[in-house]
Amino acid sequence: MVSPKGSQPASAERRLQDLGIVLPIAPHPLGAYVESVQSGNLLFLSGMLPVKDGNLQYVGRLGKELDADAGRDALRTATLNALSAAKAHVGSLNRVKKVIRVGVYLSTSGDFYNQPTVGDAASELLRDVFGEGKMSVRSVLGVASLPLGAPVMLEVTLEVDN
Repeated sequence: MVSPKGSQPASAERRLQDLGIVLPIAPHPLGAYVESVQSGNLLFLSGMLPVKDGNLQYVGRLGKELDADAGRDALRTATLNALSAAKAHVGSLNRVKKVIRVGVYLSTSGDFYNQPTVGDAASELLRDVFGEGKMSVRSVLGVASLPLGAPVMLEVTLEVDN
């Protein structure tokens, strides 16, 4: 994506606008922790759940109660929450220099093997917002359960301008 000014890459905030994405209100902790911590130029985001307006949008395990498409949608919601938490912490997503690491946790039944496809929902959204050159390493893990019965949880580490 190129900005109207010529060959300059579009900013993250502009990409959100071009994609028609309005970020939700930044999530609030559901326990005794904070949503984000910055150490130097690294911003660590807590595990983001598919919560909207304070309510869990999906409950269940992938491969049992939910399919891969529902998992992708739930993970997209969690990713939007991560973007919102990052913006609340640093003021503007234009301050993100690079997405360092993405950790995707999926609550799955024993025979669900589409973890990478579901995990792509987070990676693709982050790529669309920050650009191909700022993509991260990623881990996708299937687990027995997640907090509150959520099907997905997302952790993100970002490098930001100080």
